[in-house]
Amino acid sequence: MQQSQIMEDKIISAVRTFASSINSGSKVVADMSELIEVTSQLPLSSFDYWERLIRSEFSIAIRESIPPKWKVWSKPKELVTWLDLINWDGYKREKALRALSGAAPNTFFFSLALRRLNDWVPQVRKAAREKLPGIAKATDPEYVVEALCVALSYWNSWGRIEEADKDILQKIICEKEIAKSLRSKLISSASGPMPSLFSQLGRTPILDGKIEEIAKSAIQPSVRAKAYRSLFEGRVVWIEGRKWVWTDIRYCEGRLKPIVGERKLEIETPLIDLLKISSEDRSSIVRRVSAEILIRELGNLGMKARVFAERFASDNSQAVSERGEFALKKLDKAARTNAS
Repeated sequence: MQQSQIMEDKIISAVRTFASSINSGSKVVADMSELIEVTSQLPLSSFDYWERLIRSEFSIAIRESIPPKWKVWSKPKELVTWLDLINWDGYKREKALRALSGAAPNTFFFSLALRRLNDWVPQVRKAAREKLPGIAKATDPEYVVEALCVALSYWNSWGRIEEADKDILQKIICEKEIAKSLRSKLISSASGPMPSLFSQLGRTPILDGKIEEIAKSAIQPSVRAKAYRSLFEGRVVWIEGRKWVWTDIRYCEGRLKPIVGERKLEIETPLIDLLKISSEDRSSIVRRVSAEILIRELGNLGMKARVFAERFASDNSQAVSERGEFALKKLDKAARTNAS
């Protein structure tokens, strides 16, 4: 049996057990232990699928687990649970957000609350704005950071999120422990959407004064490259979203154009020092960025420019050496022009 099918069966079983504990009549608080254990193993990259599956199975299981006598005589007392955050009914989703207090039991359940900022019901989004900071503060920072890492990598595709919702997320990001964990995640993660996360975190001041450390120490070369580029350019750039642009309205042809945001940085490290460190990086991805900046800044580096150009021209990476050779040609052309 495939791993995904095994996980699906575990989820369905845990949802049914949870639904039965709600309608058992013997507990004031439903037993979430099995559900928490299983959802802690779910990959957040497939969150949409798991959310739809759990919503559907929970709805069915709740109906099937109601004892026959309750169906005939009376309705059981409704408990508000974390799974009501994905109820089909917007009123129940809003009620769940306002009723739930305390910490989310794992990353999955915090993600359920976080995703309500993109809910299709305005009142649910409003409730999420009001309650999410409190839930985040009470929740284990590790759970919050894991959920944020995934959400921030694609939140610019959320069609219903508003500026007020983004402000709430940025407020959560700037919490001291959360900010510290996010910076650590950028440096220590060997996989995942860390380059995109770096850009999105650049909206806030939590990276200020730490970007050089990230550039030197991040495990992922793409993160180091982004950090160096930000230092060279004195700004962090991110994608706000995308808008449709017509290229030929006669034939109804067009494309989605990225909307770019940026925030200026105060950089204290001299350009020469940044070039030296980045040109010696173990990854050609970083050295290529360094070579691009060299070409841009040739006129501002004096005699040092040729030293860097020769270093890049002899690089083992073709993409880097081509840029080094181009820089040497520009320097030679400038020298000839000055000599004549």
